[in-house]
Amino acid sequence: MKALFETNFSGLKLFKRGKVRDIYDLGDKLLLVATDRISAFDVIMPDPIPGKGIILTQISVFWFDFLKDLLSNHLISADVEYYPQECQPFSDKLRGRSMLIKKAKPLPVECIVRGYLAGSGLKEYLKTACICGIKLPPGLKEAEKLPEPIFTPSTKAEEGHDINITFDECAKFIGKELAEKVKELSLAIYQKAASYAEERGIIIADTKFEFGLLGGELILIDEVLTPDSSRFWPKEEYEPGRPQKSFDKQFLRDWLEEIGWKKEPPAPKLPPDIIEKTQKRYLEAYRRITGKELFFEN
Repeated sequence: MKALFETNFSGLKLFKRGKVRDIYDLGDKLLLVATDRISAFDVIMPDPIPGKGIILTQISVFWFDFLKDLLSNHLISADVEYYPQECQPFSDKLRGRSMLIKKAKPLPVECIVRGYLAGSGLKEYLKTACICGIKLPPGLKEAEKLPEPIFTPSTKAEEGHDINITFDECAKFIGKELAEKVKELSLAIYQKAASYAEERGIIIADTKFEFGLLGGELILIDEVLTPDSSRFWPKEEYEPGRPQKSFDKQFLRDWLEEIGWKKEPPAPKLPPDIIEKTQKRYLEAYRRITGKELFFEN
C-alpha cells in the first residue's frame, strides 16, 4: 500500500500537526488523522511506515472499547460514514486511520505507568535507585518486573524531550485531587490491559496515557496502548537482565543507535528492510491484541 506521510484537506481547518497525527478543527469536534509518520528520539523520520496509522488507530479503537467500563473517552466514531459532510470528500484517505473525537481540554502532563524496568526509568534507577521520586529495591536488573506497577508522570513538551517529574510536581501542575485521580485511573487501566495482553503473549512493560477534561469530566484522550505509546515485549522470549525483543518502535531506535546517528535532525533515510521489519512488528502487536489480521500490499 502507498504510505500516507501528511494530509492537507482543502476546506478543513488544520488545528495541529504532531509527530504522527494531523488534527483538524470541526468546530465542536476534532478530526484526528493518524499518518504513517514515525518518530524516534523526538525526530520525525523521512520515511513513513506503510499502514502504521491504520494499525495505531485500530488498536486505540479496540482499547477504548475494552476500557469503557473504567472511564469515558473522547471517541465519537471511527466510521467515516458517520463523519460530518465536509469530511466525506476525503473518506478514502480517512478510512481506517482516523477518529472523530470530542473536544476535551488536555491535561498538561503525560501519565506514564511502568510495570518493568526499561527506558528512561532504567537510566534513572541506575543513577538514583529511584524513578520519579519512587524508591525501588536495590539490585534490580534491566527489564525486570517491578514489585508493583508505578505511576511516573512527565511534563508534556511541545518540542524536545518530556521530563520525568515526581507525583508532588505533577500535583503542582494540575492540583492534588486531580493528580490522585489520574494516578488511580492510570494504574487501573494499566493493570486491566496488561493482564489481558499477557494472556495473548504480550508484556506491556510501560505505557503512556493522556487525559482531558470535558465539561468537568475526566476522560481518556489521544491514543491508548499502542506500539507508539507503549513498550510491547513478546512474552515467550522475555528474559530479564538484557534488552528485550519488541513489537514497537524500539527496533527502529536500536537500529538508529547501531548506525551512530546523533539523535538530531536530519534523520537518516530508512532502508526498505527496516521499514518492512518495523511494519511487521506493529502488525503482530495488532494481531495479538485484537485477535484479527490486517493485510497491506507493499
